[in-house]
Amino acid sequence: MNTLSVPNTKHFISLDPFSKEELLYLIQTGLAFKEAKEWPQAYQQAFVANLFFENSTRTHKSFEIAERKMGMNVIPFEAATSSVQKGETLYDTVLTLSAIGADICVIRHYEEAFYTPILNSPSIHAHIINAGDGSGEHPSQSLLDLMTIYEEFGYFECLNIAIVGDLRHSRVAKSNMKILHRLGATLYFSGPREWFDEDFSAYGQYVQMDELVTFVDVMMMLRVQHERHEQQEQFSKEHYHQQYGLTLAREQQMKEQAIILHPAPVNRDVELASELVEAKRSRIVTQMSNGVFARMAILDTVMQYKEEV
Repeated sequence: MNTLSVPNTKHFISLDPFSKEELLYLIQTGLAFKEAKEWPQAYQQAFVANLFFENSTRTHKSFEIAERKMGMNVIPFEAATSSVQKGETLYDTVLTLSAIGADICVIRHYEEAFYTPILNSPSIHAHIINAGDGSGEHPSQSLLDLMTIYEEFGYFECLNIAIVGDLRHSRVAKSNMKILHRLGATLYFSGPREWFDEDFSAYGQYVQMDELVTFVDVMMMLRVQHERHEQQEQFSKEHYHQQYGLTLAREQQMKEQAIILHPAPVNRDVELASELVEAKRSRIVTQMSNGVFARMAILDTVMQYKEEV
């Protein structure tokens, strides 16, 4: 399917360890799965558990659809009816699932770097896929974003890419800024200035929205994550939209070939005008579709892992 070398990785925790060539392999593999329309049921003997300890629609269900397209056996798991309710730790849950035969555990958890003790365990043999760790990273979302940008432009070098919104609390922003910077894109940030940490300065500069919209190739909007704000200060949706959102007026100032991305769910008329969610330049629906194929590439890659002797 792909002439590039397969990344030899047991787990999928972050995009950071992958070389540019390996990232291109993952992107091209996802696009090949998308083009194929039909897929060999290569993993009928594989068992996978999706452990989601935070609410999710797109990530959870696209992983499940990806798994089923590849012939995997999906083990039902609901935190609300599991031994988690008896006080069982995440580590012990994964230890149990690995012991009874789960080949892969896809995990979303509210703790940042939840995977550290799991990866250090000699008793856990399952492949671990990070589906989002607190405010840490979201590597599968980052991969589908890369896939969507590459599908549109065919390259990353010198693209002007804006990441706008709730930067401080966004694992999507943290994953994407690191990898896009490494791939040669020029990054810009916007949104409330108090959500722009100095860590972001190493990857790009802060620019006001009215200037930013006029020259970027990719406008990546972020959801305002009310659930991660420690104090619920007075929040005016209309004020946020006018100050920091992609309004209809701002969209009219964008370059003809520029595209809009958003990891969703979208707070309509907050991060961007509701009419822009399915607008001609929006790739939000494409992102959701690409999520299945990007995750098929991830599953396929970890299942091909060969332990070095």
